[in-house]
Amino acid sequence: MTTLALIGAGPGLGVAVARRFGREGYDVALLARDEEHLHSLAGTLAADGVTARGFAADVRRPEQLAAALDAAAKALGTIEVLQYSPVPHRDFMRPVLETRHLDLLGPVEFSVYGPVAAVQQVLPGMRALGRGTILFVNGGTAVVPHPDRAGTSIAFAAESAYGRLLHDRLAPEGIHVAQLIIPGAITPGHVRKDPSVLADTLWELHRTRHGYRHYADDLDS
Repeated sequence: MTTLALIGAGPGLGVAVARRFGREGYDVALLARDEEHLHSLAGTLAADGVTARGFAADVRRPEQLAAALDAAAKALGTIEVLQYSPVPHRDFMRPVLETRHLDLLGPVEFSVYGPVAAVQQVLPGMRALGRGTILFVNGGTAVVPHPDRAGTSIAFAAESAYGRLLHDRLAPEGIHVAQLIIPGAITPGHVRKDPSVLADTLWELHRTRHGYRHYADDLDS
């Protein structure tokens, strides 16, 4: 079996997705900035019988992110599934009329440069396998911009466009690209937005390989 790489691995959705793919036999590469945090998550997953290792990287440093993905592939095996789902910084969410051009640097690094660097790093391995899945996870501002969250609204829209271009270009090569929109907060116990439910949804996007944009819940929820 090959590897799932989770960029933005955390104790909620990240662990749930790792468990779901781990049950299917995937090894899991966990990527986030905090090495101790990653070690703790890997230990939690090991207790569940999932082979997981942490690789520290900041998504706003493309070379660092690419190096971490390279190390993950060497340690665990070719990355067949890439999930890009880091949580945006609060300071990206400024009102539009208070957003200067320099305020957009962080959001664009986070939601454009990061995904592009990650995809470029894993794509050769997927092409060698003859298959692969790239999953983008975004909030509702990716499709309905919010005037008080200008940075994420603008950067998520760009990430969405990039994903759509990839979807159209890579489908003939057996590489599926999909986006899951999660309106509002991920909510334990919610019928559609509980982490384990979302993990099942992401597994189904990988398994069924149909369409680009999908919604975890209604946009006005």
